Amino acid sequence: MAEAEQQDTAAIRPEFPTGRVKKIMKLDKDISKVTSEALFVVSRSTELFLRFVAEKSAEVAIEKKKKTIKLDHLRVAVKRHRPMSDFLLDSLPMPTVSLDRRATESTISRPVVEKRLPVGTRRIDDFFHKPADEAPVQINND
Repeated sequence: MAEAEQQDTAAIRPEFPTGRVKKIMKLDKDISKVTSEALFVVSRSTELFLRFVAEKSAEVAIEKKKKTIKLDHLRVAVKRHRPMSDFLLDSLPMPTVSLDRRATESTISRPVVEKRLPVGTRRIDDFFHKPADEAPVQINND
């Protein structure tokens, strides 16, 4: 029985580099230490989430009889899944009009009106940008 459990845990290794996941987790000021269990859960959850998004985007591409998943397919998949659209839709880039098609009223992207965030929440973009008041890092090459 113990051998079966060891084989199961070995088969469920995270695909993402744990060092990078840990570094991203520590970007949050509230997190100072990350346990291996928490690191595993976040890595695995991220994998499952990305697989889900890819599957839903692939379904949209198949519906539109396309073989390549594009940003438009991703946006439609995110819009269809309410919990995902609540936090992810604002972070996706706006679709661009390709040069070979003429811009029509239906293809012109309109600016997205920023929604107010609930108190105590931040956009995911905040984790990847340095604060404006933070001084640049100086490196001495001695």
